[in-house]
Amino acid sequence: MATSANAINATLCDSLKFNFIRDTAPVASIARTPLVMVVNPSFPAKTVPDFITYAKSNPGKINMATSGIGSSVHLAGELFATMTGIQLVTVHYRSSYVPDMLAGHVQLVFSPIPPTIQQVRARKLLALAVTGKTRSEALPDVPTIGEFVPGYEASVWNGAVVPKNTPAEIIEKLYKEIDAALADPEIGARLMEVGSIPKSMTPGDFGKFIADDTDKWGEVIRAANIRVD
Repeated sequence: MATSANAINATLCDSLKFNFIRDTAPVASIARTPLVMVVNPSFPAKTVPDFITYAKSNPGKINMATSGIGSSVHLAGELFATMTGIQLVTVHYRSSYVPDMLAGHVQLVFSPIPPTIQQVRARKLLALAVTGKTRSEALPDVPTIGEFVPGYEASVWNGAVVPKNTPAEIIEKLYKEIDAALADPEIGARLMEVGSIPKSMTPGDFGKFIADDTDKWGEVIRAANIRVD
């Protein structure tokens, strides 16, 4: 099972003893999961445009929680900062950032939907936008960041890969079985319950997607000078 972390780590980690794209063969994409841009309700800005305006007037004064250096949560925020020209202070967590978000110790997080959706629904946290290309069925009234920042998109993805020398007929069989599973309404509904979007791709399309995503996050990592200590 491959994830977006594999695309990120290709640039982030200098010590890898393998090359993910070179050493694996793509089989099938399974799901795409957008993140949600969440703030504490006491935060002055209640929309993405207002957030950008406030951040530009208060550079370096907004604390952004992450789930670790180079995580999807971290890079989604760095991409947003780069595209909008704002400065954020990153606060990296090894455990849950939700308690500090609720207490207002950190003001912002680009979170996977499951850890924060209950607090958003209870109005203990405020969702400004989701990071996918389209609105999330889990939060249908929440706009996308791309509606305000054209071209912005950040998602966590997963899919199946195999060792590079796996026979083509095995890859094709695995792809067809995964594709059939994703077409099952029950499986699709289960994925969407947790904010994921079933996303079937052929092996060729999935391989191109992995390469493009690796390049995309590589640019963000280099632009933000992100390093793993």
